[in-house]
Amino acid sequence: MTDAHVHHDGDDEGHGSFDARAATWDDDPEKVERARIVADAIVEAVPVTGDARLLEYGAGTGLLAQFLAPHVGTITVADPSEGMRAVMLDKVERGELPGAKVVDIDLDPDERFDLVVSLMALHHVPEPADALALLATVTEPGGTVALADLEAEDGSFHGEGFGGHHGFEPATLDDWLVAAGFGTSTFSRVHTVTKDGRDYPLFLAVARRRSP
Repeated sequence: MTDAHVHHDGDDEGHGSFDARAATWDDDPEKVERARIVADAIVEAVPVTGDARLLEYGAGTGLLAQFLAPHVGTITVADPSEGMRAVMLDKVERGELPGAKVVDIDLDPDERFDLVVSLMALHHVPEPADALALLATVTEPGGTVALADLEAEDGSFHGEGFGGHHGFEPATLDDWLVAAGFGTSTFSRVHTVTKDGRDYPLFLAVARRRSP
């Protein structure tokens, strides 16, 4: 997946600091709680089975996969940051990401997953439509993608100099998902991030992979 690199959400700046911040990422209780809430919403929205093959894309420290682990079978976590991957490997050793495969963002095109998830990652991808098309290639027909990210905002979430996207309009994301090979998505507001006294809603978009 060389054309769909993601920089996981840093809540402050989009690039360059994730390796350095990886070791303390989970010290922020808001990030941990956010992942727990989104995982609960995914379990409620998606008929997850105990043998499901899970991929978390742009996983950071793998918090979302951690909370989904009791509900799925195999786990793959993908992130471009070496520091973030090191934290996830430690979690595998400690049993917090049981048996998980930790990879960079260039996924094996021959792998298939039943559930593909991401949390606050897509708005860092330069070309989200291309990323979704690539994710569709590794999603089993009938499998599900569940994406949690910012609703469209005015750019104040990251501030000056951010090179990513200022959230997403549901209709735009739905068009990208359908073009990628997924069915029409369902959207729900699952959480709100408060930053500098402002509230930024997060959506969960869920769509099933169509048969080729």
